[in-house]
Amino acid sequence: MTTSPERTEKGSADLKSYFIELAEFNNWADNRVISWLTQISDEQWNQVTISSFGSVRDTAVHIVSAKKIWLDFWTDAPNPVYLSADFTGTRQELITIWKRASIELKFFIDNYPKKNYGNEISVRKPNGELIIMEFRKTFPHMINHSTYHRGQLVTLLRQSGFLNLSNTDLFTYYLT
Repeated sequence: MTTSPERTEKGSADLKSYFIELAEFNNWADNRVISWLTQISDEQWNQVTISSFGSVRDTAVHIVSAKKIWLDFWTDAPNPVYLSADFTGTRQELITIWKRASIELKFFIDNYPKKNYGNEISVRKPNGELIIMEFRKTFPHMINHSTYHRGQLVTLLRQSGFLNLSNTDLFTYYLT
């Protein structure tokens, strides 16, 4: 079972501990999704559906792209590129990138100093618009974004006939 974050004398969760917990949850849920994606056929992977991204493949690419680009923004990587803009690799190549991004996320959040949580992060949206936002706001957004699109994957996978699904919500994570 996952342990509760450290508490301050006022009883509120320490933000660093909570962010570490959220990163661990996100990686746990992503690993469940990755296990599903290794079980489906190429037809299910590419099946065109009416959704935000039109297929299981395109939705998975979007999730991985977002996880990766946020890491680039947070680490001030030179010339960050949205993976979703031109990814033409295989499902296995995407899964490899996803797993690497998960390791990088865990390392980053474990080592990112709490004193930097108020730092402004420059975010270049896919349309070129520049947004500036504090790290402490961007991190929970990334977690929420992943959760939203994992939910879409559940629907897309069900529509493709894949039913070997398991729960990926935060409540279930806390119970495991």
